[in-house]
Amino acid sequence: MARVFLPVPLRALAGGASTAEAPGATLGALIATLEERYPGMAEALVDPADPGRVRLGMVAFVDSEQADLGLLTPIGPDAEVHFLPHIAGG
Repeated sequence: MARVFLPVPLRALAGGASTAEAPGATLGALIATLEERYPGMAEALVDPADPGRVRLGMVAFVDSEQADLGLLTPIGPDAEVHFLPHIAGG
């Protein structure tokens, strides 16, 4: 199972946990598993305008690589997945 690291804004949905273990062959399948366990997680992570992408303002990394394929990004069985708020500035 992949180890998922949750940023502070998502921890309330996961009962305060900073990490979770979840299966899924793709990022989308992993998010679906998280949604089953923690209702509201998919709404917080999936772009409502484009359900194949991570929500605007969030970035997903799988094993230190940005998930450029959106929810189709493959997830290995022992992957580390990080969801991070997108940081902008100037």
